[in-house]
Amino acid sequence: MTPTREQKIWMYEHMLVSRYLEEMIEEIYMEGKTPAFNMAAGPIPGEMHLSKGQEPCAVGVCVHLKPFDVVTATHRPHHIAVAKGVDLNKMTAEIFGKATGLSGGRGGHMHIFDPDVNFSCSGIIGQSVGPAVGAALSRKLQKKEGVAVAFLGEGAVNQGAFHEGLNLAAVWKLPVIFVIEDNGWGISVPKTASTAVEHNDIRAQAYGIPGHYVPGNNPLEIFRVAGEAIARARRGEGPSLIEIETLRMAGHFMGDAEQYRPKEELAMLKARDPIVAMRTYLMTVDKMSEAEDQEIVTRARKRAEAAIAFAKESPYPRGEEALEKVFV
Repeated sequence: MTPTREQKIWMYEHMLVSRYLEEMIEEIYMEGKTPAFNMAAGPIPGEMHLSKGQEPCAVGVCVHLKPFDVVTATHRPHHIAVAKGVDLNKMTAEIFGKATGLSGGRGGHMHIFDPDVNFSCSGIIGQSVGPAVGAALSRKLQKKEGVAVAFLGEGAVNQGAFHEGLNLAAVWKLPVIFVIEDNGWGISVPKTASTAVEHNDIRAQAYGIPGHYVPGNNPLEIFRVAGEAIARARRGEGPSLIEIETLRMAGHFMGDAEQYRPKEELAMLKARDPIVAMRTYLMTVDKMSEAEDQEIVTRARKRAEAAIAFAKESPYPRGEEALEKVFV
């Protein structure tokens, strides 16, 4: 399965939108939080997990999806939300805690919900699995079209929910794909210190389903493997597991001193920036011109800038709204 030039441009542009949006959020997030890092200060208080470096995982999968397909994501969700088509303005307003956000500013950046495109995420480790399996079961029982995709980190595969979800999906032959983003780190713990196997794709064998490992953080190879797994699910042939080698080009969260990382790793990450690699590929193989590249870059940056402006200009929720939409 080979992407068309149009699909490759789509992937490149959505990678750029995600990166530009996060760079702008990063700058605003740090306002008022220095010189001594204070997570509670500034216009965006609380934790902030950036996904720069992991953009290929999102675009290589989501390019195959439709609005009726379900995606559940992690506490590091921006790249996936962008690729799934979540409303960028409302998502950014939610991150800023504004009333115009997807959840009226209640959820923040780890709890983004957009029912219009069937996207959700959670700050709880491994909790993307259960809702995706449930969504796939509902589609099958109701004979509705659509597949479900659960994104999770390599650290989450050691959670019980992961194994329970895979087992039920395999038993019931559900249209669900489990996508593991392996960035090598579970917060500050390296994968080698937490997981008994080198690659988690082999765990699929225990549940009688196909397992795939995609090295190199390559969106084109992710496109091929994910496309085959999604097509298989649409045919009613059951679930698949995909583990993708990717890069976490920032700390676990904004403000992370990253003292656990070897210094040479940070230089290596910059040298392997997937957006630079994708741009080089398109210009070399697909003969993308400098003018075409600039047009794509400008369009992506304007989308991110518009979302930031919308969020900044939006009002905060009224204080009494804290008592609304609460179960009592």
